[in-house]
Amino acid sequence: MSRPEFDGANVELDPVVVKRLLGIVILLFAVVVFASSATYIVQPGFRGVAITLGTVSPDFRPEGFGLKKPFITQIQPISIRQQTRPMPAECYSADLQQVRMEVHVLYRVPENSVVKIFQEYAGEPFDNLIAPRVQEALKEVAATQSAEQIVKRREEIKNRALELARRKIGENFLVVADLVIYNLALSTELEKAIEMKMIQEQEASKAKFTQLKAQIEADTAIIRARGEAEAIEVRGTALAANPEFIKLQILQTWNGKSPLVVGAGGSNVMMSLEDLSRRAAPAATPRPNVQRQVPAPPAPARSR
Repeated sequence: MSRPEFDGANVELDPVVVKRLLGIVILLFAVVVFASSATYIVQPGFRGVAITLGTVSPDFRPEGFGLKKPFITQIQPISIRQQTRPMPAECYSADLQQVRMEVHVLYRVPENSVVKIFQEYAGEPFDNLIAPRVQEALKEVAATQSAEQIVKRREEIKNRALELARRKIGENFLVVADLVIYNLALSTELEKAIEMKMIQEQEASKAKFTQLKAQIEADTAIIRARGEAEAIEVRGTALAANPEFIKLQILQTWNGKSPLVVGAGGSNVMMSLEDLSRRAAPAATPRPNVQRQVPAPPAPARSR
């Protein structure tokens, strides 16, 4: 048996089926468009502001998935993350010196201010609200300090300017977390003058330290001499009250030899006590070597 040949050119599509398929495709497309216009997604770190035909809803939309009116409502995302923006600042000190600096402002928008920030500042309040208030606060604080004090007390200047800027902006409206001051610059002449003054202060401090050290050493020497004098006085009093202690000291330090005695009369002769005793003793008179003469016997008498 032979198979029937298929001729694509002779295939005819049913118009009813084509219309049905086309209708299904259009319906799916309409459902997708409707679903996309009736839903929204707010990313983490953002809050949504609903705008319906130019009217802003007073309530913000939290992050996540949500429903809205299709085609007529738009969701505008506003960041509530902390942001850092640099800004140049220029102010004058109390001694009318120009001070330039670069300030980094750390701020964020609290979620309860999202709608108001969007209405009044188009969602970005830094250029129109934060920067002018921070600049004004820095000028007010710098005007109360000299240029030298601004350089030395940078942290104090920053803290005072931060507190003043928060009051001007409104702590419940925006959160200004911190101010960081970079590249604090003065005029060249003023920098040289401050450097020279600091060198002189260091030299004066060094001289004062040297003088104080000498005074302390002199006081220490006086105290030491006074202590030695008092010790000698106490020792002399003790020796006078106990004369036997001197003999004890002599016996403890005697080396077994007779001590040397200086001769009187300025003769500067030194001899031991043994030699002195020997010389002081009377010399023994030697006996003369005389032979004893025996007397002669008497002569016999002559007879008459």
